[in-house]
Amino acid sequence: MESVLGFVIVIISLALLYDFLNGANDSANAIATVIATKALTPLKALALASFFNLAGAFVFTEVAKTVGKGIVPISDPNFLVILIGGLLGAIIWTYICTSVGIPISVTHSLVGAILGAGIVAGGTGIIQWEVLTDKVFVAIALGPFVGFVAGALLFSLISWLLYLFFKNTPATRTEGTFKKLQIISSSFMAFSHGMNDTQNAMGVITAALIFGGFIFVEHPEQFPVPWWVKIMCGSVMALGTLLMGWKVIRTMGWRLTKLEPKHGFSAETGAGLAVVAVSVAGMPVSTTHVIGSAVIGGTFFQSLRRIRWPEVWRMFTAWIITIPIAALIGGAAYWVVQLGLS
Repeated sequence: MESVLGFVIVIISLALLYDFLNGANDSANAIATVIATKALTPLKALALASFFNLAGAFVFTEVAKTVGKGIVPISDPNFLVILIGGLLGAIIWTYICTSVGIPISVTHSLVGAILGAGIVAGGTGIIQWEVLTDKVFVAIALGPFVGFVAGALLFSLISWLLYLFFKNTPATRTEGTFKKLQIISSSFMAFSHGMNDTQNAMGVITAALIFGGFIFVEHPEQFPVPWWVKIMCGSVMALGTLLMGWKVIRTMGWRLTKLEPKHGFSAETGAGLAVVAVSVAGMPVSTTHVIGSAVIGGTFFQSLRRIRWPEVWRMFTAWIITIPIAALIGGAAYWVVQLGLS
């Protein structure tokens, strides 16, 4: 029991470090546009995002279940070591990308790393592929597309309404209105982020506690996330955004495209709706993919010149290679840890 407790403590520590980096990369996406358009100051935006991230995590925990026990079954005897290898793989890849300001899917980093660690531990047969195909891979395919369409449609609708009813309204007044609306849309985006990405570390910690017998479940389908785990993960994520999120915020807010408040409102609202929809289905989608695509979609039909294509290509490349690279790092990390234990 003491050895199991030691493993659980290590997993909690690594999960919080992962959560810190999640805040530095993924959580930064939720507030990047509202900071770029100067609708809120960075500190106010951070406080708002932290509150609604936590609120979203308390409302819904289906994604935590998918990440914690959906890739590798908790019943596997090497489960705790697989989680350690997966967390190490996700931490290494996320730190590399965050350091150079590339917005990636921190969710898919963890999924890929656990996948790689699981395959090294027990081969492909250990992986619960039906969960990956029905939830994770579907979310990977749909996320960018839904985000782009949602951002484009909302911006087109807003532009049409402005032309139809407010074409004689001074631009400064219209901009001021959308800055106020962005406070609502960024809050909604942060809430949806809490329903999805914030739950990654919660899922891993809860799965480790269940495996170690520190949380009793009467039925295998039960996955109760303790309230203290939610608060701890939400707080650490906010700290990561505050201390390390600025490079990613600059990429998402300034480098992808030239943003105005109406673009930011369209992107945040569209992305938030998309993330809420997949969260209800328990799909661990990438808010980076969704909000990034929504930002591009919100300006795509206005002017292609506003989009900075080299930055888009750099971000897209990182999205494509995240799962395979994280899987390789996670598998190598599992092998090293297992070697050290033997």
